[in-house]
Amino acid sequence: MKELVIDTDKQILNHVKVGKEVKIYSFVNAYHCSIDDGSKIGTFVEIQRGVTIGKNCKISSHTFICEGVHIEDNVFVGHNVSFINDRIPRATNLDGSPQTDKDWTMVETFIKKGASIGTSATILGGITIGENALVGAGAVVTKDVPANALVHGNPAKFVRFI
Repeated sequence: MKELVIDTDKQILNHVKVGKEVKIYSFVNAYHCSIDDGSKIGTFVEIQRGVTIGKNCKISSHTFICEGVHIEDNVFVGHNVSFINDRIPRATNLDGSPQTDKDWTMVETFIKKGASIGTSATILGGITIGENALVGAGAVVTKDVPANALVHGNPAKFVRFI
């Protein structure tokens, strides 16, 4: 992997480890993360510190991938998908002081090989989406999804195995 540092009016890539034949479209903000061989990152995507994206993934436009998310190989992430890494988000502490990194706990999320996540899904922190699972468009995933399962809805519910 090579490391990219680019800062232009069309994208910011700061210390991003990029594999072979990775395609990153304009207006992407990515920093201190890794994107493996053959993956494609759509327009208006943010990829934060420590995120890992495997080989041959497709991350569609307007997606937010926060710190603590690990995406394995051959994963599809639809447009406008949001990942969450904080179970109790707050701007301030009880005394009114702004929260800092010391005031919250980041939880990791794992998207296993071959999974697909539909457009506008929201994935809460601490979730594992199993191999080849399918998350329907607009789903709010609040608990683990088994391998080969289809889930949809808010909250996402098991429909059947595929």
